[in-house]
Amino acid sequence: MTETSIQRTATVPDNLAGQRFDAVLATLFSEYSRSKLSSWIKSGEALLDGAVVRPRDPVKGGETVTLSAVETVQTHSEPEDIALDILYEDSDILVLNKPAGLVVHPGAGNPTGTLVNALLHHDPSLDKLPRAGIVHRLDKDTSGVMVVAKTLPAHTKLIELLSDRDVHRQYLAVVSGALVSGGTANAPIDRHPRDRIRQAVREDGREAVTHFRLRERFRNHTLLECRLETGRTHQIRVHMQHLKHPIIGDPLYGGSLKLPKGATEDLIQVLRSFKRQALHAEQLSFEHPITGEEMKFEAPMPADMKALVDTLRADTKEAAKG
Repeated sequence: MTETSIQRTATVPDNLAGQRFDAVLATLFSEYSRSKLSSWIKSGEALLDGAVVRPRDPVKGGETVTLSAVETVQTHSEPEDIALDILYEDSDILVLNKPAGLVVHPGAGNPTGTLVNALLHHDPSLDKLPRAGIVHRLDKDTSGVMVVAKTLPAHTKLIELLSDRDVHRQYLAVVSGALVSGGTANAPIDRHPRDRIRQAVREDGREAVTHFRLRERFRNHTLLECRLETGRTHQIRVHMQHLKHPIIGDPLYGGSLKLPKGATEDLIQVLRSFKRQALHAEQLSFEHPITGEEMKFEAPMPADMKALVDTLRADTKEAAKG
Protein backbone atom coordinates (compact mmCIF):
# COMPACT_ATOMS: atom_id res chain seq x y z
CA MET A 1 0.00 0.00 0.00
CA THR A 2 1.31 3.46 -0.89
CA GLU A 3 0.11 6.91 0.05
CA THR A 4 0.45 9.96 -2.17
CA SER A 5 -0.16 13.51 -1.00
CA ILE A 6 -2.30 15.48 -3.44
CA GLN A 7 -2.15 19.27 -3.43
CA ARG A 8 -4.09 20.91 -6.26
CA THR A 9 -5.86 24.22 -6.88
CA ALA A 10 -8.04 25.38 -9.74
CA THR A 11 -10.49 28.13 -10.61
CA VAL A 12 -14.06 27.22 -11.51
CA PRO A 13 -14.65 28.31 -15.13
CA ASP A 14 -17.64 30.60 -15.67
CA ASN A 15 -19.15 28.12 -18.14
CA LEU A 16 -19.62 25.62 -15.27
CA ALA A 17 -21.71 28.05 -13.20
CA GLY A 18 -24.80 26.37 -11.76
CA GLN A 19 -23.39 22.85 -11.86
CA ARG A 20 -23.00 20.64 -8.78
CA PHE A 21 -19.70 20.90 -6.96
CA ASP A 22 -18.95 17.18 -7.41
CA ALA A 23 -19.58 17.42 -11.17
CA VAL A 24 -17.32 20.47 -11.43
CA LEU A 25 -14.60 18.68 -9.48
CA ALA A 26 -14.88 15.71 -11.84
CA THR A 27 -14.32 18.07 -14.79
CA LEU A 28 -11.39 19.89 -13.21
CA PHE A 29 -9.66 16.77 -11.86
CA SER A 30 -10.74 14.09 -14.33
CA GLU A 31 -7.88 11.74 -13.43
CA TYR A 32 -9.76 10.82 -10.22
CA SER A 33 -13.03 8.89 -10.04
CA ARG A 34 -16.21 10.74 -9.19
CA SER A 35 -16.77 8.55 -6.11
CA LYS A 36 -13.29 9.36 -4.80
CA LEU A 37 -13.80 13.09 -5.39
CA SER A 38 -17.17 12.95 -3.66
CA SER A 39 -15.59 11.26 -0.63
CA TRP A 40 -12.95 14.01 -0.48
CA ILE A 41 -15.68 16.66 -0.56
CA LYS A 42 -17.47 14.97 2.33
CA SER A 43 -14.26 14.64 4.35
CA GLY A 44 -13.36 18.29 3.84
CA GLU A 45 -10.32 17.52 1.69
CA ALA A 46 -11.90 19.32 -1.29
CA LEU A 47 -12.88 22.93 -0.53
CA LEU A 48 -14.71 25.65 -2.44
CA ASP A 49 -13.29 29.09 -1.67
CA GLY A 50 -11.83 27.58 1.49
CA ALA A 51 -15.18 26.29 2.75
CA VAL A 52 -16.62 22.81 3.14
CA VAL A 53 -19.68 22.37 0.93
CA ARG A 54 -21.89 19.45 -0.04
CA PRO A 55 -21.32 17.50 -3.27
CA ARG A 56 -24.70 18.67 -4.61
CA ASP A 57 -24.18 22.38 -3.88
CA PRO A 58 -24.02 24.51 -7.04
CA VAL A 59 -21.03 26.67 -7.94
CA LYS A 60 -21.22 30.28 -9.16
CA GLY A 61 -18.10 30.38 -11.32
CA GLY A 62 -14.81 32.04 -10.45
CA GLU A 63 -14.38 30.31 -7.08
CA THR A 64 -11.11 28.67 -6.08
CA VAL A 65 -11.15 24.91 -5.62
CA THR A 66 -8.56 23.45 -3.26
CA LEU A 67 -7.81 19.74 -3.20
CA SER A 68 -5.64 18.64 -0.29
CA ALA A 69 -5.93 14.90 0.12
CA VAL A 70 -4.03 11.67 0.55
CA GLU A 71 -4.59 8.93 -2.01
CA THR A 72 -4.06 5.41 -0.76
CA VAL A 73 -3.37 2.80 -3.41
CA GLN A 74 -3.20 -0.95 -2.91
CA THR A 75 -0.05 -2.36 -4.49
CA HIS A 76 -0.15 -6.09 -3.85
CA SER A 77 0.65 -6.95 -7.46
CA GLU A 78 3.51 -9.35 -8.01
CA PRO A 79 6.24 -8.76 -10.61
CA GLU A 80 5.82 -10.96 -13.69
CA ASP A 81 8.23 -11.48 -16.55
CA ILE A 82 6.01 -10.15 -19.33
CA ALA A 83 7.73 -8.69 -22.40
CA LEU A 84 7.41 -4.93 -22.87
CA ASP A 85 7.83 -3.05 -26.15
CA ILE A 86 9.66 0.00 -24.76
CA LEU A 87 9.90 2.97 -27.10
CA TYR A 88 11.83 5.24 -24.71
CA GLU A 89 13.10 5.24 -21.15
CA ASP A 90 15.07 7.56 -18.89
CA SER A 91 15.31 8.05 -15.13
CA ASP A 92 11.87 9.75 -14.94
CA ILE A 93 9.58 8.25 -17.57
CA LEU A 94 9.00 5.15 -19.63
CA VAL A 95 7.09 5.10 -22.93
CA LEU A 96 5.82 1.81 -24.29
CA ASN A 97 3.73 0.31 -27.06
CA LYS A 98 0.99 -1.73 -25.36
CA PRO A 99 -0.23 -4.73 -27.35
CA ALA A 100 -3.91 -5.50 -27.74
CA GLY A 101 -5.03 -8.06 -25.16
CA LEU A 102 -2.90 -6.77 -22.29
CA VAL A 103 -4.93 -5.50 -19.32
CA VAL A 104 -3.44 -2.34 -17.76
CA HIS A 105 -4.51 -2.66 -14.10
CA PRO A 106 -5.11 -5.82 -12.06
CA GLY A 107 -8.76 -6.36 -11.18
CA ALA A 108 -11.25 -8.96 -10.05
CA GLY A 109 -11.15 -10.74 -13.41
CA ASN A 110 -7.46 -10.14 -14.09
CA PRO A 111 -5.40 -10.34 -10.89
CA THR A 112 -2.23 -11.24 -12.81
CA GLY A 113 -0.77 -10.94 -16.29
CA THR A 114 -1.29 -7.17 -16.45
CA LEU A 115 0.84 -4.21 -17.47
CA VAL A 116 1.31 -3.38 -13.78
CA ASN A 117 2.82 -6.83 -13.17
CA ALA A 118 5.12 -6.39 -16.18
CA LEU A 119 6.26 -2.93 -15.04
CA LEU A 120 7.06 -4.15 -11.52
CA HIS A 121 9.27 -6.85 -13.01
CA HIS A 122 10.98 -4.36 -15.32
CA ASP A 123 11.59 -1.85 -12.51
CA PRO A 124 10.83 -2.99 -8.92
CA SER A 125 11.12 0.61 -7.63
CA LEU A 126 7.78 1.37 -9.32
CA ASP A 127 6.03 -0.31 -6.38
CA LYS A 128 6.55 2.96 -4.51
CA LEU A 129 4.30 4.84 -6.95
CA PRO A 130 0.50 4.76 -7.26
CA ARG A 131 -0.51 2.17 -9.87
CA ALA A 132 3.17 1.43 -10.59
CA GLY A 133 3.50 4.86 -12.22
CA ILE A 134 0.64 4.48 -14.70
CA VAL A 135 -1.04 7.87 -15.21
CA HIS A 136 -3.46 7.01 -18.02
CA ARG A 137 -4.79 3.82 -19.48
CA LEU A 138 -5.79 2.04 -22.66
CA ASP A 139 -8.59 -0.51 -22.82
CA LYS A 140 -7.49 -4.14 -22.81
CA ASP A 141 -8.00 -4.59 -26.54
CA THR A 142 -6.74 -1.17 -27.61
CA SER A 143 -3.09 -1.09 -28.63
CA GLY A 144 -0.59 1.74 -28.72
CA VAL A 145 1.51 4.35 -26.94
CA MET A 146 1.41 4.89 -23.18
CA VAL A 147 3.65 6.90 -20.84
CA VAL A 148 4.52 5.73 -17.32
CA ALA A 149 6.10 7.82 -14.55
CA LYS A 150 9.15 6.40 -12.75
CA THR A 151 9.42 9.02 -10.00
CA LEU A 152 6.89 10.83 -7.83
CA PRO A 153 7.74 14.30 -9.25
CA ALA A 154 7.27 12.97 -12.79
CA HIS A 155 4.03 11.27 -11.74
CA THR A 156 2.65 14.49 -10.24
CA LYS A 157 3.60 16.56 -13.28
CA LEU A 158 2.19 14.08 -15.80
CA ILE A 159 -1.12 14.00 -13.92
CA GLU A 160 -1.14 17.81 -14.06
CA LEU A 161 -0.40 17.82 -17.80
CA LEU A 162 -3.23 15.35 -18.41
CA SER A 163 -5.63 17.39 -16.30
CA ASP A 164 -4.68 20.57 -18.19
CA ARG A 165 -5.13 18.75 -21.52
CA ASP A 166 -1.49 19.27 -22.42
CA VAL A 167 -0.91 15.63 -23.36
CA HIS A 168 -1.83 15.15 -27.01
CA ARG A 169 -3.17 11.75 -28.02
CA GLN A 170 -3.88 10.59 -31.56
CA TYR A 171 -5.59 7.31 -32.39
CA LEU A 172 -6.37 5.33 -35.52
CA ALA A 173 -9.81 3.73 -35.77
CA VAL A 174 -11.44 1.66 -38.50
CA VAL A 175 -15.16 2.42 -38.47
CA SER A 176 -18.24 1.24 -40.32
CA GLY A 177 -19.49 3.46 -43.13
CA ALA A 178 -17.69 5.55 -45.75
CA LEU A 179 -17.49 9.01 -44.18
CA VAL A 180 -17.19 11.99 -46.52
CA SER A 181 -15.49 14.37 -44.08
CA GLY A 182 -14.03 14.69 -40.62
CA GLY A 183 -15.60 16.53 -37.72
CA THR A 184 -15.91 16.81 -33.97
CA ALA A 185 -17.96 14.71 -31.57
CA ASN A 186 -18.89 16.93 -28.64
CA ALA A 187 -21.20 14.82 -26.51
CA PRO A 188 -21.01 14.25 -22.72
CA ILE A 189 -20.31 10.72 -21.52
CA ASP A 190 -21.03 8.85 -18.32
CA ARG A 191 -21.88 5.34 -17.19
CA HIS A 192 -24.76 3.69 -19.03
CA PRO A 193 -27.94 3.99 -16.93
CA ARG A 194 -28.69 0.24 -17.10
CA ASP A 195 -25.52 -1.55 -18.21
CA ARG A 196 -22.73 -0.88 -15.68
CA ILE A 197 -20.03 -2.22 -18.00
CA ARG A 198 -20.73 0.30 -20.73
CA GLN A 199 -20.53 4.07 -21.07
CA ALA A 200 -23.09 6.17 -22.95
CA VAL A 201 -23.73 9.67 -24.25
CA ARG A 202 -25.81 11.38 -21.56
CA GLU A 203 -26.98 14.96 -21.12
CA ASP A 204 -25.85 14.86 -17.49
CA GLY A 205 -22.52 13.26 -18.35
CA ARG A 206 -18.98 14.62 -18.20
CA GLU A 207 -17.68 16.76 -21.04
CA ALA A 208 -16.22 14.65 -23.84
CA VAL A 209 -14.75 15.97 -27.09
CA THR A 210 -13.23 13.91 -29.91
CA HIS A 211 -11.88 15.42 -33.14
CA PHE A 212 -11.63 13.12 -36.13
CA ARG A 213 -10.52 13.32 -39.74
CA LEU A 214 -10.28 10.95 -42.66
CA ARG A 215 -7.03 9.06 -43.08
CA GLU A 216 -8.36 6.73 -45.79
CA ARG A 217 -11.82 5.91 -47.12
CA PHE A 218 -12.89 2.50 -48.38
CA ARG A 219 -16.11 1.24 -49.98
CA ASN A 220 -18.05 0.77 -46.78
CA HIS A 221 -15.53 1.67 -44.07
CA THR A 222 -13.23 4.51 -43.09
CA LEU A 223 -9.83 4.72 -41.41
CA LEU A 224 -10.07 7.69 -39.04
CA GLU A 225 -7.46 9.73 -37.23
CA CYS A 226 -8.95 10.65 -33.85
CA ARG A 227 -7.59 13.25 -31.43
CA LEU A 228 -8.77 13.36 -27.84
CA GLU A 229 -9.50 16.70 -26.24
CA THR A 230 -10.81 14.95 -23.12
CA GLY A 231 -10.09 11.43 -21.86
CA ARG A 232 -13.27 9.70 -20.77
CA THR A 233 -13.59 5.93 -20.43
CA HIS A 234 -14.27 4.35 -23.86
CA GLN A 235 -14.57 7.87 -25.31
CA ILE A 236 -13.75 7.23 -28.98
CA ARG A 237 -15.71 3.98 -28.98
CA VAL A 238 -18.82 5.66 -27.50
CA HIS A 239 -18.59 8.70 -29.76
CA MET A 240 -18.25 6.62 -32.92
CA GLN A 241 -21.27 4.54 -31.93
CA HIS A 242 -23.18 7.76 -31.20
CA LEU A 243 -22.34 9.02 -34.70
CA LYS A 244 -23.61 5.70 -36.12
CA HIS A 245 -20.12 4.77 -37.32
CA PRO A 246 -19.07 2.17 -34.71
CA ILE A 247 -15.54 0.81 -34.60
CA ILE A 248 -15.05 -2.51 -36.39
CA GLY A 249 -14.88 -5.48 -34.02
CA ASP A 250 -15.96 -3.52 -30.93
CA PRO A 251 -17.62 -6.10 -28.65
CA LEU A 252 -19.43 -3.46 -26.54
CA TYR A 253 -20.36 -0.75 -29.01
CA GLY A 254 -19.97 -2.28 -32.48
CA GLY A 255 -23.38 -3.89 -32.85
CA SER A 256 -23.97 -6.85 -35.14
CA LEU A 257 -21.56 -7.45 -38.00
CA LYS A 258 -22.80 -6.07 -41.32
CA LEU A 259 -21.02 -7.50 -44.34
CA PRO A 260 -20.77 -5.12 -47.32
CA LYS A 261 -22.62 -6.11 -50.45
CA GLY A 262 -20.25 -7.69 -52.94
CA ALA A 263 -17.41 -7.98 -50.42
CA THR A 264 -14.50 -10.21 -51.40
CA GLU A 265 -14.11 -13.54 -49.61
CA ASP A 266 -10.92 -12.24 -48.02
CA LEU A 267 -12.76 -9.24 -46.55
CA ILE A 268 -15.64 -11.38 -45.25
CA GLN A 269 -13.17 -13.67 -43.50
CA VAL A 270 -11.16 -10.77 -41.99
CA LEU A 271 -14.27 -8.95 -40.74
CA ARG A 272 -15.70 -12.10 -39.17
CA SER A 273 -12.44 -12.95 -37.42
CA PHE A 274 -11.67 -9.44 -36.10
CA LYS A 275 -12.90 -9.77 -32.52
CA ARG A 276 -11.49 -6.63 -30.85
CA GLN A 277 -12.07 -2.94 -31.45
CA ALA A 278 -9.91 -1.72 -34.36
CA LEU A 279 -8.46 1.11 -32.29
CA HIS A 280 -4.79 2.01 -31.90
CA ALA A 281 -3.10 4.83 -29.95
CA GLU A 282 -0.77 5.94 -32.71
CA GLN A 283 0.87 9.07 -31.27
CA LEU A 284 1.54 10.60 -27.87
CA SER A 285 3.19 13.98 -27.37
CA PHE A 286 3.82 15.97 -24.20
CA GLU A 287 6.32 18.11 -22.38
CA HIS A 288 8.85 16.03 -20.44
CA PRO A 289 7.68 16.29 -16.81
CA ILE A 290 11.17 17.10 -15.49
CA THR A 291 13.28 18.59 -18.32
CA GLY A 292 10.47 20.41 -20.13
CA GLU A 293 11.64 19.01 -23.47
CA GLU A 294 8.95 18.42 -26.10
CA MET A 295 8.52 14.67 -26.54
CA LYS A 296 6.67 12.85 -29.33
CA PHE A 297 6.29 9.11 -29.77
CA GLU A 298 4.62 6.93 -32.37
CA ALA A 299 3.70 3.25 -32.44
CA PRO A 300 3.13 1.48 -35.77
CA MET A 301 -0.25 -0.04 -36.51
CA PRO A 302 -0.31 -3.63 -35.15
CA ALA A 303 -0.30 -6.54 -37.58
CA ASP A 304 -3.97 -7.53 -37.18
CA MET A 305 -5.21 -3.99 -37.79
CA LYS A 306 -2.82 -3.51 -40.71
CA ALA A 307 -4.14 -6.72 -42.27
CA LEU A 308 -7.69 -5.38 -41.86
CA VAL A 309 -6.80 -2.08 -43.55
CA ASP A 310 -4.92 -3.85 -46.36
CA THR A 311 -7.91 -6.11 -47.01
CA LEU A 312 -10.33 -3.16 -47.03
CA ARG A 313 -8.05 -1.37 -49.49
CA ALA A 314 -7.89 -4.42 -51.78
CA ASP A 315 -11.68 -4.85 -51.63
CA THR A 316 -12.16 -1.20 -52.62
CA LYS A 317 -9.81 -1.59 -55.59
CA GLU A 318 -11.54 -4.79 -56.67
CA ALA A 319 -14.96 -3.09 -56.55
CA ALA A 320 -13.65 -0.19 -58.64
CA LYS A 321 -12.75 -2.59 -61.46
CA GLY A 322 -16.34 -3.71 -61.76
